[in-house]
Amino acid sequence: MLDNAPRGTICIEDIEIGMVRSLRKQVTDRDIEMFAEISTDRNPVHLDDDYAHDTIFGGRIAHGMLTAGLISAVIGEQLPGHGTVYLGQSLKFLAPVRPDDMVLAEVEVVEIDHSKRRVKMETRCIVNGKKVLVGEATVLAPSRKFD
Repeated sequence: MLDNAPRGTICIEDIEIGMVRSLRKQVTDRDIEMFAEISTDRNPVHLDDDYAHDTIFGGRIAHGMLTAGLISAVIGEQLPGHGTVYLGQSLKFLAPVRPDDMVLAEVEVVEIDHSKRRVKMETRCIVNGKKVLVGEATVLAPSRKFD
């Protein structure tokens, strides 16, 4: 399940410090299986209940980069949105995301360099009120002006 967040573009001229955008998505078994197929990361902690039960996680978990991909969706679809170029992303994984968890992915503008069209954002993913992933993204935002 993916909520119906607004899609489109916020140009650099309209971005402000403190702007926040987000999406919610329930991570399904199918999502995990598809990510394993696409990424070729078939670590059994993601796919095998018996194997995962005997790990420190006590059960299967979603790929960390699947969760991080939700941040990319917010950046690419909402803030700044269409036309954005991703320049960098740091990530720190704080807790596992499990099948059927509802993930809230958020980005918040913390710094803007209008002359270079660069926007720095705090990024986070939250499950049941607990941060499971934090980081920082730097992007090149679209502009209404032509270079």
